[in-house]
Amino acid sequence: MRRALLLGFAATATIASACAPGTLGSGAEAGPAPGQQPHLHAPAARALHSYATRLQAAHTARVAAARRWHLRRVPLTAPPPPARKPRIRTREGFEVDGHRNRNLPPVFTTVPTRHKVVFLTIDDGAEKDPEFLRMTRELGIPYTAFLSDYLIKEDYGYFRRMRADGATLNNHTLHHPYLPALSYARQEREICGMQAVMEKRYGTRPTLFRPPFGNYDKSTLIAAKSCGIKYVPLWSEEVFVDHWDYREWDRDLHPGDIVLSHFRGRAHWKGTMPDMMRRFLDKVTAKGYAVARLEDYL
Repeated sequence: MRRALLLGFAATATIASACAPGTLGSGAEAGPAPGQQPHLHAPAARALHSYATRLQAAHTARVAAARRWHLRRVPLTAPPPPARKPRIRTREGFEVDGHRNRNLPPVFTTVPTRHKVVFLTIDDGAEKDPEFLRMTRELGIPYTAFLSDYLIKEDYGYFRRMRADGATLNNHTLHHPYLPALSYARQEREICGMQAVMEKRYGTRPTLFRPPFGNYDKSTLIAAKSCGIKYVPLWSEEVFVDHWDYREWDRDLHPGDIVLSHFRGRAHWKGTMPDMMRRFLDKVTAKGYAVARLEDYL
């Protein structure tokens, strides 16, 4: 019994080493010397050691990827998804008439959580940079894409590869119009039409929708609900290649914040999608935040 406990503590120490944050070059890659693995007999101890070994290997790979992509620090690993999902409510001041009585999708900028996590969301689909896919895949960074058909139809396959890497694809209308200026029927065509495109091209109808420019009215939310939309996430911060914008007065990150960016390259920005991701990761990691998957909290 005492031996099993000691082995458990040793494996747990390995897990702690694998998950410990650190700046690049700080010795974060150090692990047990070759040939120094303990003899494990108890099944529970072997399972724990195997888990710790996998964590160590994943961390080592992330350290190498962080160096390869010139990050200042190794991105932190998000905690497991909550077993009990937080209740999502519409942010105060973002309601429309009859929002609660009609049970319309909640509009929110932050997810209730005590964990130091943020959620990256990327809109439209204009830039299709293969290096961005490689970077996010190698670093294991989750994100949610909100896509408009007029921008993605020239290369549906790019976003199919994105989904295969673990990203989730959601609705951002067919043509990215200013929705409050449209009739209910036209808003419904924009939202439900994109639902049909997503089902045809990617096999599922999204449950998340982001209105273009973050603008909506009562008709928008009624139409979205009729198309199967359950959530309307907006954002608290927006990250660009060369700066950040903030919704809140304190100009800072908060647990559960949703961060917006766009699929943009040198034609629109002074840099690339990997440049944007580097700025995003360097800041959130320096602030002690991990990047989590938005859908895991909904």
